[in-house]
Amino acid sequence: MWRFMPCGIMRPRCQMPELPEVEVVRRGLEQHVQGRTLVGPEVLHPRAARHNTTPRDVEKRLDGAVVQAVERRGKFLWLVLGDEALLVHLGMSGQMLMKGPEEATHRHLRARVHLDDGNQLWFVDQRTFGYWSVVPLIDAPVPSAHQRIPASIAHIAPDLLDPTLDLSDLARAVKQKDTELKRVLLDQRVVSGIGNIYADEMLWQAGLHGRQRASKIATSRLVSLLEAGQSVMEHALLQGGTSFDDLYVNVNGESGYFDVSLNAYGQQGKPCPRCGDAIVREEFMNRGSHFCPTCQKEY
Repeated sequence: MWRFMPCGIMRPRCQMPELPEVEVVRRGLEQHVQGRTLVGPEVLHPRAARHNTTPRDVEKRLDGAVVQAVERRGKFLWLVLGDEALLVHLGMSGQMLMKGPEEATHRHLRARVHLDDGNQLWFVDQRTFGYWSVVPLIDAPVPSAHQRIPASIAHIAPDLLDPTLDLSDLARAVKQKDTELKRVLLDQRVVSGIGNIYADEMLWQAGLHGRQRASKIATSRLVSLLEAGQSVMEHALLQGGTSFDDLYVNVNGESGYFDVSLNAYGQQGKPCPRCGDAIVREEFMNRGSHFCPTCQKEY
């Protein structure tokens, strides 16, 4: 069994799952639900259905649907159901959990659906920021690994792990933004899936400060930064994703452990692994930024 802990107990501030965490969930779901028929869906909390989709509408449109694939872009994942998709956003504490046919309920269970093999797919979400939404699939507006994507996330850019991504093109798009570099990295319309944790880690690895103006940085250094982001995320995937909060678990209830390998995020006061000076934390966009003042010069 695994435990569900409230945010803040022996942990830093709760974090929204980022790309590696969501990819871990996607891979787990793919193993369990692809090819399965959904039966008897139940939306048990009104906030669990969003974006002009009511709980009853979700239930009606999921019942009898066959899961053709499980896809992801950035922090969003979706189950392909023909011309529609069940779009899932985990919010701050959402979990997609596989359960046996006789598994008892949970007090934070927000939605569930049975599979034709007798198992259940649960959506557990203590803080109720996550949601399910059944939306049409449309042709992707920009080239990417997905020819069709949910209509409600058409504005979300491809992410760093998209195999079709051209890093040179993306670096030039970043350079066109005359604002702080970290702000650009967090803009899901430029590149998706990067959140606060991985932004700090890729900036540290590339030796860049998040407050530097993106437009002032050489394109070659921006390519190196994006390559660092890919490296950090691939490393995270090997370790099961980052988990600062026991509310995040994968589909089998197992937490990610990438937090033990972080070089910058959450390491304030500790020696920089590269130069030995203390990592600093400062406020940025209502969240914490972590960096080495020696290795990552602002100007």
